[in-house]
Amino acid sequence: MVLIAITGSLLAAWANLWPTLAAAAEILPTAATVTADTAPPGSPARPSSERSERWEAPVGAIDPATRFDPPPLPWLPGHRGVDLASSAGHAVVAAGSGTVVFAGNLAGRGVVSIEHSGGLRTTYEPVDPVVSRGEAVAAGQVIGHLAAGHASCPTAACLHLGLKRGPAYLDPLLLFGFGQVRLLPRPDGEAP
Repeated sequence: MVLIAITGSLLAAWANLWPTLAAAAEILPTAATVTADTAPPGSPARPSSERSERWEAPVGAIDPATRFDPPPLPWLPGHRGVDLASSAGHAVVAAGSGTVVFAGNLAGRGVVSIEHSGGLRTTYEPVDPVVSRGEAVAAGQVIGHLAAGHASCPTAACLHLGLKRGPAYLDPLLLFGFGQVRLLPRPDGEAP
């Protein structure tokens, strides 16, 4: 009986904290047009359409060195973003327009976080910031330069790009028309 209660509680917490198809669907209508030169290797280019938000690849081509791999529970280890291969010193641009909510050093590495419309927040690290907190930025505007040394990067330098809506981590590749949508059970067991 106790095991059933614990399992039910864990499933409810998991379903509440991780993205659903509805959360991803809210992002996809605002995702950028991805052309063949920015698409991940082996992926087809996406067709363009009317979008309310323009999203830019922050370091040029979208070349994921490490993909989004969230943990099954919030407190467990996992990869809560995507690492985009690039080179140290490369200009890092804002993925979308918004307001800088953090630009500085955090746990020994440079970090920039930008709040976007619709409750989205993107985070970029390791970056030497050239923007300040409270500054409005446009999609494609330089916000810093890539520093080497990101721990989960299998190449010389990677930009770790994170995406959140509220407390939920989302696959940043969804902004560009790629990424994985995870279907999870609802806490109440009912269909949406």
